[in-house]
Amino acid sequence: MIHPTAIVEEGAVIGENVTIEPYAIIKGTVTLEEGVTIKSHAYIDGHTTIGAGTTIWPGASIGTKTQDLKFQGEKTYVVIGKNCEIREFVTINSSAGEGTTVQVGDNCLIMAYCHIAHNCTVGNNVIMSNNATLAGHVTVGDYAIIGGLTPVHQFSRIGSFAMVGGMSRVTHDVPPFTIGGGIPYRFGGLNIVGLKRHGIPQETRQLLSRAFRFIYRSGLPFEEALQKIAQEIPQIPEVAHFLHFCRSSTRGLIGLRELGSESEDNLE
Repeated sequence: MIHPTAIVEEGAVIGENVTIEPYAIIKGTVTLEEGVTIKSHAYIDGHTTIGAGTTIWPGASIGTKTQDLKFQGEKTYVVIGKNCEIREFVTINSSAGEGTTVQVGDNCLIMAYCHIAHNCTVGNNVIMSNNATLAGHVTVGDYAIIGGLTPVHQFSRIGSFAMVGGMSRVTHDVPPFTIGGGIPYRFGGLNIVGLKRHGIPQETRQLLSRAFRFIYRSGLPFEEALQKIAQEIPQIPEVAHFLHFCRSSTRGLIGLRELGSESEDNLE
């Protein structure tokens, strides 16, 4: 199911039931797994693997040379998971640094005009709305949602189940399970609706609410707030994950410098 006007270079690995539409270009170092669909005018380059069932829409550019000026021609990779939707004019560059990989997980929806830069890791079931952009070395956790027209600064992290509003500016780490947005960034509290939709029980949400309050509502110094979470809140997996994320931050958590004027808590 390869249209005669498509260009598939010798060496490309094409799985079963792959569809390549008119004028798409597949370079010789690319692997397309079973059931992949490449729409018209998409361009797939580099040492790129696209997982089974994924669809790449028209005009998308995947696996092209990184825009990192430190790149010296080393061998790098792009790996896109299964059952993803990579919409129109998305750009996913290759990585920088010998043997490094840009990774996009399974079941992701990357909407039109999004950009994923070098050395990024995007988890499973992530949604990036139109024109959301990731600078280099960004990590996005599973089930995170990034609103449209939102840039994420290099080396920042967005935690699992976090929801970042559109037209925000993410300059530091966004803790998991939270909802927020704006410039400067303000939290509404926990991503309650998202957690409910994924079956996170009320008892767990209440414990996460306590942990969030220690960091963002108590007025305690950051290290003291972390100690309170560790000592006073049962360390169920979700709380332990929240605590580890906060402790392991190297850029610092977003919003800690402007704690006086956040919106009301969306907490239970």
